[in-house]
Amino acid sequence: MGNRIDIINLGCSKNLVDSEKLSRQLELCGYIVRHDPERIQCDIAIVNTCGFIGDAKEESINVILELASLKQSKQIKRLFVMGCLSGRYIDDLPSEIPEVDKFYGKFSWNEIVTDLGKSFQQEFALHRTITTPSHFAYLKISEGCNRHCAYCAIPIITGKHQSRPMEEIVSEVEWLVLQGVKEFQVIAQDLSYYGKDLYGEFRLAELIEKISEVPGVQWIRLHYAYPAKFPYDILRVIRERDNVCNYLDIALQHVSDPVLQRMRRNVSSKETIELIRRIRDEVPGIHLRTTLLTGFPGESEADFEALMNFVKTMRFERMGAFPYSEEEGTYSALHYYDDIPFEVKQARVDQLMEIQQQISEELNRAKIGSVLRVIIDREEGDCYVGRTEFDSPEVDPEVLISKHKILNIGEFYEVKIVDAEAFELMGEVL
Repeated sequence: MGNRIDIINLGCSKNLVDSEKLSRQLELCGYIVRHDPERIQCDIAIVNTCGFIGDAKEESINVILELASLKQSKQIKRLFVMGCLSGRYIDDLPSEIPEVDKFYGKFSWNEIVTDLGKSFQQEFALHRTITTPSHFAYLKISEGCNRHCAYCAIPIITGKHQSRPMEEIVSEVEWLVLQGVKEFQVIAQDLSYYGKDLYGEFRLAELIEKISEVPGVQWIRLHYAYPAKFPYDILRVIRERDNVCNYLDIALQHVSDPVLQRMRRNVSSKETIELIRRIRDEVPGIHLRTTLLTGFPGESEADFEALMNFVKTMRFERMGAFPYSEEEGTYSALHYYDDIPFEVKQARVDQLMEIQQQISEELNRAKIGSVLRVIIDREEGDCYVGRTEFDSPEVDPEVLISKHKILNIGEFYEVKIVDAEAFELMGEVL
């Protein structure tokens, strides 16, 4: 078992990309790598941690402690920890959990290879071992963030925004297409800022155009845009390029001006509403995904009422809501009192999601009778499970198709929608 490694990936898809690149390097060195195993079976374990919010940090610590116990009982021989939590607390964790052989920062995970006595092969730095279904992959175009929202620890963990060069990203896409990838989830902490640090101007639209021109790229989906200083030229690209999905993930967090100001979002309620309307005007049929935050310090009943009315009026196609979690070192932790009980925060989340469930069901039922292009992700029981261009993996609705015909995983089909629920569509292949 000495040449076998278990990698446990926690947190977001940006972490997953790092784990996939590490997996490839380890395989090039002769290791057999298992990803996210339910049961640890190898001599070496690597945990890629998340440190974004309290629940994620708790999960990361619990996994590390569980593996440390396995090491104490000699069920594993070596234990390495990387990722956001590791990087944020790299000065404290070694003394707290001495069973870990070494902790690595967010961007120093490649040192694991050399610490195992191997050589990191730079010529394969863009290569990855895909752990998602082989027809789609996540494509990380930048790291870090320059926005400094009051509640967010990401700039503390990852530092300033760092765009990857366009040529490097396009080369990675070309390689991934050769591996069979057809669908790309373009991800960053802040898509909107892409290019500013490298080229002196926002160049997301140009990047997406270049990616869309790579032969074999069939779907491109954009995640995590920022509303302030939004790069409006990306809307033309979404509208005109057939392989750029009519989909945009843009985290708005709130709509009340007093809350937005305390959050340091650098955008007003009026600007937010105008942005949404302009996006929908310029890209008819676009599906917007957003996330909202309840219980931020000082959020009054009137502020929350404004947020509920906003959700009812805007009728987002996709929406998630989360309770505020105070993170040490952030502006809000240093300057505000966390004055809203968790029960109230969660109740507000539940109210928003109840409104959203009704909206989602109405919007989904409006699709009954339409014909949509669907990619098949997997088989599940007596159904095939797929997604439309409006649906990102894991977070958005899926299309259930009965097995009247044999379908191929990773292929596209024209599907007539015959029924719908709040978070699922039912369809038949034409």
